[in-house]
Amino acid sequence: MKKPNPELTDDDNPEWTQADFVRARPASNVHPDLVAYSEKRKRGQRGSQRKPVKRAVSLRVDEDVLAKYKATGRGWQTRMTEALRKAAP
Repeated sequence: MKKPNPELTDDDNPEWTQADFVRARPASNVHPDLVAYSEKRKRGQRGSQRKPVKRAVSLRVDEDVLAKYKATGRGWQTRMTEALRKAAP
């Protein structure tokens, strides 16, 4: 058996033994209120939005225009949106 690295062990949270796994119970049996609260939203679901929800669309843009926006780094989509908003009638 491999000897554990003492710098990586956590005395407050020791590794589970087989006896720990035998004693384990489902979270829904131990804290049903917390499980019910966490199950309100499924994985991938978004919560309530502070700002208006954006809408996904497909837009064809010339390669050079896209490359220039992406070259500006993080937030390029927001900057593109701002430019489109300024150009909108």
